[in-house]
Amino acid sequence: MTTLAILTAAGSGTRLGFDLPKALVPLRGLPLVLHAARRLTASGVVDALVVTAPNGLVSVMSDVLEHDPHVSVPVVVVAGGTTRQSSVAAGLTRARADVDTVVVHDAARPLAPAAMIRRVVETVKAGHQAVIPGLPVMDTVKILAPRGPAEDGRPVLPAGVDRVAATPARTLLRAVQTPQAFDRALLVRAHSAGAARARTEATAATDDASLVEALGEDVFVVEGDELAMKVTTARDFYYIEKLLTEDGR
Repeated sequence: MTTLAILTAAGSGTRLGFDLPKALVPLRGLPLVLHAARRLTASGVVDALVVTAPNGLVSVMSDVLEHDPHVSVPVVVVAGGTTRQSSVAAGLTRARADVDTVVVHDAARPLAPAAMIRRVVETVKAGHQAVIPGLPVMDTVKILAPRGPAEDGRPVLPAGVDRVAATPARTLLRAVQTPQAFDRALLVRAHSAGAARARTEATAATDDASLVEALGEDVFVVEGDELAMKVTTARDFYYIEKLLTEDGR
């Protein structure tokens, strides 16, 4: 029985400010996707890798990954979809029959440590079918009331003003990261059931655990890692570059 990692790398990365797809932006001389792929394979718990590439860049992404001596597992690069959810679904179709566990990871989190990758995979292997890493939330979080016509005597709110509906306890909140790991059959079922959502960014799931939750199945959280932060803006990029320097790699 084997573990497949699907590495999503098809995003445009517009907010990052580079004239390149995000996954190909160089971080200390290496594309983000290569940093992420190296860490997945260095974990020792991934047996094969499927990478989703931006439209028209499959061969470019293949050249980056297939000739790197530090990516020590078989790699297949496929064209990604219009949303992250559809890209993961495309990657799932390339899973061999002997794959029992699927890891889904974002190239936008290039520094996810090997120990965290092992943690999510080993927890799935121990019998928990859907496992995600998460960090405690430091800020107070407010839940907003839906915007709509005036009710209960309240006036209609002007643009830019919202009403607080509730304040959840921070102890019950986690900021979720990737990689996320799943029993292969469960993840396939979740994507099949949620396929209609994948068509647009507005409706697509932002992570695979959400699709599993929609089935009514349990999702379990293990400890995340600050090094697994997501690169979205230029500020994130420069911060993660500093983290990489401090990490000594």
